[in-house]
Amino acid sequence: MTNPTAPAAADPAAFVDNAVTNSGSSFLTAMRFLPPDKRQAMYALYAYCREVDDIADESGTPEEKRQRLAEWRVEIERMFNGAPGMPISCVLSDAVARFDLQKADLLALIDGMEMDAARTVRIADEAELALYCDRVACSVGRLSNRIFGVAPEASDALARALGDALQMTNILRDLAEDAERDRLYVPISLLGAHGISEVDDAAGILAHPRFPEACAALAAKTRRQYAVARAIMAGCERRAVRPAAIMMEVYRAILLRLEARGWRHLDKAVAVPRLLKLWIALRHGVL
Repeated sequence: MTNPTAPAAADPAAFVDNAVTNSGSSFLTAMRFLPPDKRQAMYALYAYCREVDDIADESGTPEEKRQRLAEWRVEIERMFNGAPGMPISCVLSDAVARFDLQKADLLALIDGMEMDAARTVRIADEAELALYCDRVACSVGRLSNRIFGVAPEASDALARALGDALQMTNILRDLAEDAERDRLYVPISLLGAHGISEVDDAAGILAHPRFPEACAALAAKTRRQYAVARAIMAGCERRAVRPAAIMMEVYRAILLRLEARGWRHLDKAVAVPRLLKLWIALRHGVL
């Protein structure tokens, strides 16, 4: 974990490269097909996302987490004023200048992490779920699309549809893990529609006999968002949306496997086989 007040590393680009390559994320598969300048920009963006996400997920009180996130707000302001102080922001500042990345989107991610940093997380309704997805996923999509070179007229709509789909897939994949932290992102309104009115006990909600119905409804919405994203991509220049298409197909495969597993045995992990990831990467990145 880096510290926004610490001095920059001697080689910020190497620092960011190491942070990303050591993460083991499937993100790397999609990014390897980018030209060097775009790949470096995406690495910096990914490193920033991981940094603030780790603050929300690691140990500490909500107050401590908010303080550390506030330090990153200050660092983003320093970066836009031409004086970045951290290895990540030193590299990210180049991407900001080259690809016109928007400060509002970088700060929106911190807003989302502040939601995650609370002692207990519950999402009231569809509107709050949309706000959460916009902050933690769609904002990253808008930033990424500028780097990829997606046409402006398609960029925001694609970021919205794909960001929603990717984040809701994450929500459905991580139900048990999130419940251990007293987090539940399935909206209370959706739970209520399926007869679940007691929402204080996250583990109890997951064990409710009608919880699978709520999950199935959220999964159906997620599939619709993937379909919207795919339709938008069909009208875009193919090279510009290659990385997004790879990420979409990997996460869509996760969703399909979650639906095949069902929502009663949430401790049974779901993953996409390495060979399938390779095929998706080849199909969308090369063919």
